[in-house]
Amino acid sequence: MIELAFVACLSAAPDACEKRSLYYADDLSPTACVLRAQPELAKWVFDHPRYRVASWSCRFRPATEQDA
Repeated sequence: MIELAFVACLSAAPDACEKRSLYYADDLSPTACVLRAQPELAKWVFDHPRYRVASWSCRFRPATEQDA
C-alpha cells in the first residue's frame, strides 16, 4: 500500500501540527503518488480550511503498520 503522509498544522496556531495520511491501492507506483499528491492535498485543505500542509511525502506502508 502506498501512503501519502503529511503534516497538517492549524493556520491560527502554527505549532499545533498533526501527522495525517491518505492511502492508495497497491497497484499505484510511488511516482504516481507524487503526481497525485498536490491535487489530493489541495482537496484535503479545501475540506479542512483551518489547516495548512507543512510537509508531505509518499512511501510504501509496511505490512506491519497496516490496520487489522
